[in-house]
Amino acid sequence: MNQKYFHGRSYNRFSINKSRKFTRRSFGQTINPAKFINKAVAVTQAETFVPANRFSDFNLNHKLMANILAKGYNMPTPIQDKIIPHILKGFDVVGTANTGTGKTGAFLIPLIERIVKNRKEKIIIITPTRELALQINQELKTFTRGMNMYSVCCVGGASIHNQIHELKYSNEFVIGTPGRIKDLIERRILNLSVFSTIVLDEADRMLDMGFINDTRAIISLMPKSHHTLFFSATMGREVESLVKEFLNKPVIVSVKIVETPEGIEQDVVKVGGVDKIEVLHNLLIKKEFRKILIFGRTKFSVERLSKALKARGFSAESIHGNKIHSNRQRALEAFRKDSVKILVATDIAARGLDIPDVTHVINFDVPATYKDYIHRIGRTGRGNKRGKALTFVN
Repeated sequence: MNQKYFHGRSYNRFSINKSRKFTRRSFGQTINPAKFINKAVAVTQAETFVPANRFSDFNLNHKLMANILAKGYNMPTPIQDKIIPHILKGFDVVGTANTGTGKTGAFLIPLIERIVKNRKEKIIIITPTRELALQINQELKTFTRGMNMYSVCCVGGASIHNQIHELKYSNEFVIGTPGRIKDLIERRILNLSVFSTIVLDEADRMLDMGFINDTRAIISLMPKSHHTLFFSATMGREVESLVKEFLNKPVIVSVKIVETPEGIEQDVVKVGGVDKIEVLHNLLIKKEFRKILIFGRTKFSVERLSKALKARGFSAESIHGNKIHSNRQRALEAFRKDSVKILVATDIAARGLDIPDVTHVINFDVPATYKDYIHRIGRTGRGNKRGKALTFVN
């Protein structure tokens, strides 16, 4: 079956009720399909970023420098270049940047350096999802290899008893999700009065997911003079209000240039009146579709689509909220390591996850909001790589 792409001026067939108040149940019905089309800028037109600093300019510990170089970080990315000096000086910071720009390294590198200089310092990192917490923890381990620094990852879905056991030992870093961190505090396992720094990563997502009250409760238990690092992909009014509430005279660093990275080519696939899975099948068999992340609307539809693709002979896995933590991690690792070609996911995979070399993102179901769309497609075209995003529309 031939899929049909359509462009620019052919949207008069769509009736979008702009006055209709958006609710979660409308699932993207108020998003103009024209917003899903944006041709990537040619590579030859991309400007080369020249950092003001080299990593050596930060006077980092020699072991940390060796680990940075071993990861292939030769020069700081824009967010790293601009924000690391302020974190090293102990300023509260707000950082916004396009996805895939080295944000995690931007806060981990200076915080590790601070611990090198003061081994009594403790840092807590709060993230909205367990996948992001685990990813940060893994990146931390690569930066601190051979440095005798330790961390514990405290997330729901994993054994709280194992986390309680790990917290009995000395850990410079605690990384977790708001609900599990709050649970450990209420059990008197975690004492935040000894933590000098808190990182709020993907703060806008925490706001969306209703975690802000838990985050307030966590921050209230820290020393009054604590250091706060605040990272958000977007800076709307509500997020700006949180900055005023949580931070003290912060340095604001933004390297966001456009809403979507220029390296992502966006287009739509018209599927009105045809079998969507057949259209998807005909896309996936093409050679250029090498590593594909497919987004669905609900847990049920994601699992059903994953099974349908497997039945057609495709190598596919799924992640969604109904899967137990260990199975979600196995699916993610298989996709990261190219053991499977396709990962079908709910929006749980749209934010923060760094999955290398995703060639295509396919919105099998239209996202609920344009912001969700931006974060979904940000899983491809990361850094200076190219990617393609396709959205199925009726």
